Amino acid sequence: MFTITKKTIEWAGKELTLETGRIARQADGAVLATYGDTSVLATVVGKRETKPGQDFFPLTVNYQEKTFAAGRIPGGYFKREGRPTEKETLTSRLIDRPIRPLFAPGFKNEVQVVCTVMSHDLENDPDVVAMIAASAALTISGLPFMGPIGAARVAYKDGDYIINPTLAEMEETELDLVMAGTADAVMMVESEAKELSEEIMLGAVVAGHGAAKEAVDFIISFAEKCAKEPWDYTPADYSEHMGRIRELAEAGLRDAYGERQKQARVEKIGAVKDRVYAELCNEEDEKALDKTMVGSLLKSLESDIVRNGILDTGERIDGRDTKTVRQIESEVSILPRTHGSALFTRGETQAIVVATLGTGEDMQYIDALAGTYQESFLLHYNFPPYSVGETGRMGSPGRREIGHGKLAWRALRAVLPSQEEFPYTLRLVSEITESNGSSSMATVCGSSLAMMDAGVPIKRAVAGIAMGLILEGERFAVLSDILGDEDHLGDMDFKVAGTDQGVTSLQMDIKIAGITREIMETALAQAKDGRMHILGEMGKAIGESRGELGEYAPRIETMQIPTDKIREVIGTGGKVIREIVEKTGAKINIDDDGLIKIASSEKEQIDAAIKWIKSITDEPEIGEIYKGKVVKTMDFGAFVNFFGARDGLVHISQLAAERIDKTSDVVKEGDEVYVKLLGFDDRGKVKLSMKVVDQETGELVPGMEDEDDTGGGGGGDRPRRARRARRDD
Repeated sequence: MFTITKKTIEWAGKELTLETGRIARQADGAVLATYGDTSVLATVVGKRETKPGQDFFPLTVNYQEKTFAAGRIPGGYFKREGRPTEKETLTSRLIDRPIRPLFAPGFKNEVQVVCTVMSHDLENDPDVVAMIAASAALTISGLPFMGPIGAARVAYKDGDYIINPTLAEMEETELDLVMAGTADAVMMVESEAKELSEEIMLGAVVAGHGAAKEAVDFIISFAEKCAKEPWDYTPADYSEHMGRIRELAEAGLRDAYGERQKQARVEKIGAVKDRVYAELCNEEDEKALDKTMVGSLLKSLESDIVRNGILDTGERIDGRDTKTVRQIESEVSILPRTHGSALFTRGETQAIVVATLGTGEDMQYIDALAGTYQESFLLHYNFPPYSVGETGRMGSPGRREIGHGKLAWRALRAVLPSQEEFPYTLRLVSEITESNGSSSMATVCGSSLAMMDAGVPIKRAVAGIAMGLILEGERFAVLSDILGDEDHLGDMDFKVAGTDQGVTSLQMDIKIAGITREIMETALAQAKDGRMHILGEMGKAIGESRGELGEYAPRIETMQIPTDKIREVIGTGGKVIREIVEKTGAKINIDDDGLIKIASSEKEQIDAAIKWIKSITDEPEIGEIYKGKVVKTMDFGAFVNFFGARDGLVHISQLAAERIDKTSDVVKEGDEVYVKLLGFDDRGKVKLSMKVVDQETGELVPGMEDEDDTGGGGGGDRPRRARRARRDD
């Protein structure tokens, strides 16, 4: 017999409800969380036994959005949800990052958390709801999870923080920050900002933590009514073997970590470990120790050597103090045929970033729960195995690549020009060619340089820096521009990106049970100093965006037409627009509001397309001279196509200054002629004249300014100064 438990509170102005015991009852933990009309089902299942030889914690988090939640059917041929979208992948990481450090030390049983969006009200983003649901499901599951965590989204507008804003409210804010934490400390931050100060960013984290603590208290009160019995789990005690391992490895590891160059250091560490494994894990020895256990103790010894070495001496693995940034080298225009390119090197971390400009046709269509939309700014991050001197599988991007690319994307959005200012689709690709700490921040720096090299009119340069933390009791050290080893053996990965005006993105991951406000303040202040230094070094390569696009970049010009003319420009079945594209060679994109973007690497093609479109949408002006083509001859005159698809009649009396007996004596079909628009008759028919225009030059014949066939001007003709023909083929 299952008991249903349901509890509701008022949270940030809306009802938050947690329910268990009715759905997914065979899972170790299952909670349906509802906020507004957005509902997420979170389930948790853990294996009771550990896989032999398991040397890591196999936690998997899957967040999935079902389109039925928003009353939609999936796009595409199969009409079924397929591979995870970028939003699903990023939200899976968002849930994983704060809960992973809170499992009991040494716990290596496989655990799977699945969060499914069941209902979406198109107002409340399901990601925070999913984090709350996952935390509640873990808390009641009985697994050795040292939570719960709470989470909240924070926006900033007009000097005020808004907790859990709606999707509509988010469109007008200067900050989108999602944080998670326990009752005592912050565990994770992910954000995008519009050049806000460090003080405002810290205030947002504090405001979010206040809301998150309310969720923590709610989950605890909920779990008190329905939590399962805790698993009988006791961490293995290997302390008796640590003395022997320290005796065999400590001196060698200290010597290895005294090596400043990464590859040499890796080789020395590997040699020390091989000696220890040979000594203690020989399979022929009946007293041999488990290799996985020995490896874990070796890592613990490494951590102790590196961490206490930094706290005791203030000197890091590569010889730097805690605040110094590694040597930086920046170059632009390194690739001859790309639209913009940059090579950014910081120590042993390096990124080649390439900027490519495209048209509206190159926008990415994104099928989201709230509906399909187009994205004109794309950033793709690639991390090939050779960047760390290894071999490995090459395939589609994994969660790490997607996450790092999105972090850089968020960091750069605040400085991008609007589509009205710069009507291009922009794609940045970051190829990490070397890696030893914070390749995502190298991507931010390289992307900023590549955009300036491409002539993208960004507001200011953006730089990023990764901060680390060593925390032992009351002692701590914040490290600027961390190395890979400092990331792996440290307690925090704190990444800050921004301009000289403020922060554009902040991401924080904690591997311990959270950090204090004092540590965050120190990290933010130190990161600002490092960011300013990096911006100065980047400025040596290029200080601002180039004034014009590169030789091989497409040019885009825009024009606005009345919406009732869109159909005429497109034509039946797209016939007209296809003809314009085919004949001029330009790419053309028409928005629903009548904005037309015309792109080509050759200005002549753009001009030709603009003239063609204007000939369709504009009205011919009385008194103007046009170049046209004779399409039909009759006894009484010739019909001339002179303005787009518009034809007019040149009466036989208007063919030449002298008297004409036959139209064919002057023109024949296919002839190109200059005509002046005289006006319109009572039935709206167009009246043209050839005789008043010099057929060689296209200029008005002197003395013929007021000449027409009837003397009436055909409805408002007025004397005008002769002009060159406006429409040339």
